[in-house]
Amino acid sequence: MTADSIPGRHERAAGRFTGVVDHVTDWDARSPVPEWTARDVVMHLVMWIHDFLADGGVELTRHIDGEDPVGTWHAHAAEIQRILDSPAAEQEFTHPAAGTAPLAETLDRFYTVDVLMHTWDLAEAAGLPSGLDPRECERLLEGMRRIEPMLRESGQFGPAAVPVPDDADGVVRLMGFIGRDPQWRSRG
Repeated sequence: MTADSIPGRHERAAGRFTGVVDHVTDWDARSPVPEWTARDVVMHLVMWIHDFLADGGVELTRHIDGEDPVGTWHAHAAEIQRILDSPAAEQEFTHPAAGTAPLAETLDRFYTVDVLMHTWDLAEAAGLPSGLDPRECERLLEGMRRIEPMLRESGQFGPAAVPVPDDADGVVRLMGFIGRDPQWRSRG
């Protein structure tokens, strides 16, 4: 596995998220996502991909315990990594709304990117550094800009980008693009 491979990208993104998860001290702290706490960020990542994959016939173990977001995340991230490291990752996966592609590509396109973006949300809720790579965020942003109307219409991102300074790094630019206020700070 290389760092630029699909399993490598997931391992890197999940590792950064894990680094934040392991240092959260207040799971009820507000997050930059309106109405979500730090705990909700973890539960979102675990639950939505579980349901998304089930819609295409791939069943994950349901590692969901809202009272143990750390254990829930560790078990879930390990299961996704095992899938990506297995031959099953190359099998065709058909989702009713997302079409057909190898399972690994589907996870990379929808899930790994979501883990990366929500790392910032969790880090901000906890008052911790995200560890995100500005260059990696800039590359992701370049691709997202090409499909901005579709992203905005999906309702998964803010209705408009939040303005950021012209000289902002890739992390700040990506967060602004997806509708997060890069100046947001946890209010406790």
